Amino acid sequence: MSAVRDPLDPDVVADRLNSGSVRRSYSPEVAIDWDAPLDPDKYFLPPELISLYGTSYWDELTAEQRIDLSRQEMSNILSVGLWFENVLNRGILHRLLSADHAAPFAHYALTEMGDECRHMTMFGKAIARSGARMYRLRTWERVIAARLPFLLGGAMLWVGALVGEEIFDAWQRQWMNDPDLQPYVSQVMRIHVTEEARHIKFAREGVRYERQRMGRLERAVVANAHGLAALFFGVAFTNPTAYRRAGLDPERAVREARSSRHFGDLKIEGFASLAQFLEENGLMGRFARRMWHRAGYLR
Repeated sequence: MSAVRDPLDPDVVADRLNSGSVRRSYSPEVAIDWDAPLDPDKYFLPPELISLYGTSYWDELTAEQRIDLSRQEMSNILSVGLWFENVLNRGILHRLLSADHAAPFAHYALTEMGDECRHMTMFGKAIARSGARMYRLRTWERVIAARLPFLLGGAMLWVGALVGEEIFDAWQRQWMNDPDLQPYVSQVMRIHVTEEARHIKFAREGVRYERQRMGRLERAVVANAHGLAALFFGVAFTNPTAYRRAGLDPERAVREARSSRHFGDLKIEGFASLAQFLEENGLMGRFARRMWHRAGYLR
């Protein structure tokens, strides 16, 4: 009689997700029509997702300026995605140094890394197709990003993955079928949502599994350390350089975007599902809650 396996066991979860990956994986090189002409009247982000939407500055912009701002903000958001997926892949590689490569966990982890590599290619091509440029990390940010993978141990790797994936995933699900979007951007969003669903499932089950095993001190660290990401997310989507490249006054744009009630509600909506998950698993510590609130992602 075979033993009953823990449904949260990483190998059990990985087995299921490996099967899903076979059925629904995409190559952006062939799945997206990169040669289709751009529509001059369509946006690169849905208007409601643009940081200045609903502000007095937005009301002053022409249709062309709004579309150009959407181009720059899309490039900024995808650049953030590129940085994150780079760090995540290196964190997974570090975890695999001590893993059993004959087990399903390692097979799915490598599959996820392959997905993320294709996503980075897809994001880079999307930026280039828009006519914008990538936004690069500053020197001190690169230094931190280079060291982060070595700090993402145990549940922290999976919590970090969720922080980087779930906020924008929630936005994409709302807006990927927006008729005002450039068609190729909608295709990018649909592919990303489909494949990220597996990554989020893997990370959430990884958190639940690790939570059963962690002691009080580790739980306290994990429950609060993710609050440091709020320092980054509090400013990541209101990048002054994006406004400058769009020909706007960056100081005024940053001021109005960060005080915008609409954009504040958008951030809270994007973080809501993850915040609930962290609360339910006892991983929203007092420090983390305060940091996410200060960054505008919690009421």
